[in-house]
Amino acid sequence: MFETLLVAAAFVFAVACRTYAHPVVRKLGAAALVAATALAGYFLSGGSPLWALAGAAFWFLLPWLDLLLRIRPLRLPLDKRFRRRTAPPYDTFPHLRQITREVTDTGFEHVEDSGWEWEGMEQFVRTFYLEGDRAQASIHLKLQQHIAFAYLSISTRTGDGRVWTTWNYPFSYSLKFAPETQINRVRGAGSFEELLDQHRGFLESHGIGEDKTEPAQPDQLPALMEREMRTEVDHNLDRGLIKLSGNGTFRYSWRGLLYLWWQAVKDMVRLA
Repeated sequence: MFETLLVAAAFVFAVACRTYAHPVVRKLGAAALVAATALAGYFLSGGSPLWALAGAAFWFLLPWLDLLLRIRPLRLPLDKRFRRRTAPPYDTFPHLRQITREVTDTGFEHVEDSGWEWEGMEQFVRTFYLEGDRAQASIHLKLQQHIAFAYLSISTRTGDGRVWTTWNYPFSYSLKFAPETQINRVRGAGSFEELLDQHRGFLESHGIGEDKTEPAQPDQLPALMEREMRTEVDHNLDRGLIKLSGNGTFRYSWRGLLYLWWQAVKDMVRLA
């Protein structure tokens, strides 16, 4: 009876902590949840430390269900082709107009709405260009089944073929970045203007001045993004995270699934 009450108390404490908005309290709740399952494994096994460890490991092994059942059979295109698209409806992306206003208020000009679709996955991209900074800004919306999330990116290309990108992508990325891609992840930016300031500081910290940046024709931006995504795919093929699956597609290798699992674990810890 005592053991049952102890496990129940740990679960109740975990749930209570998870109702708070403060990140420290929420992380304490996540730790309590792991401890509760460890205690459950320990008591149900009659005091086996191995079962306690298995109980704690349960949460970290849980992503493998999605990896094996959904990601493993998935086939993705080697080349993602951007096509002109209409903006998503208000109920799908209610903040699009407000974010667009924030971007244009900093001097960027709207270039194009485009995106791609593949077997239930969609990505909408609204692209902007700032002639003075030679910078591209994009509003991204990713949709897959019943999951949708948006993020912003600002990219500057230099004459040596590198792409310097500042973004607020909310999760760990699902592929390794190509060597030509330099990423500055900013998770706490409260506005597009703040993200732009972070990007300019990012370039300055690496000695990237106007003399090193490459201008782009606004109507060529979708083609540049397509080429850069293909470079990323080729890099991951070389690293063995993905492999060809025929008909112009690729799939994740076991090494790639292990990489995705580690990325998911990092997100679990960070977002707990």
